[in-house]
This record gives sequence, structure tokens and C-alpha cells, in this order.
Amino acid sequence: MDTLQVELPVDLVRVANLDTEHLSADTARVVALLLFREDRISLGRAAELCGTPVEAFIQFAGRHGVPLHYGVEELEQDRRNMTRIGL
Repeated sequence: MDTLQVELPVDLVRVANLDTEHLSADTARVVALLLFREDRISLGRAAELCGTPVEAFIQFAGRHGVPLHYGVEELEQDRRNMTRIGL
């Protein structure tokens, strides 16, 4: 997977309560959660993009008060994604 380096203000990292030892992974989860919350990507795609198992991403979303709007369309998209990546 291609990556991109980003600089974040230290105060933003503190306020967001991100783990500085795992900043890239934490930031990726937050961005994926935002995209999922805004219905721009499916639950499975969000989990895939941030390298998190779907079950763990569901728990992450719950801890951040993001409802799971997971319907038939999302299920089919997740099935296509899983097939595409060989799962």
C-alpha cells in the first residue's frame, strides 16, 4: 500500500488523544471512521483502508459513537472487497 507522510500539530494529537507510538495507525482509523460516518465508504472498506479487522473497526466505531448503518448494499460491497483481496 502506498503511504503519504503528514505533519500534525502536537496540540491536535494531544486533544485527539492519539497514541504517539502508533500515530499513523490511529490517524488512519480516525480518517476511515470519518469517511464511514459520512457514508463515503462502506464499513468493510473503512476497515480495509486502515488495516483493521472489521470486528475491531466496529468496536472502534462504537467507542466513538458512530452508528453502524450496515445494510444489504454495504454487505454486498464488503463481499466484493473480500473476494477482490482473496478472503
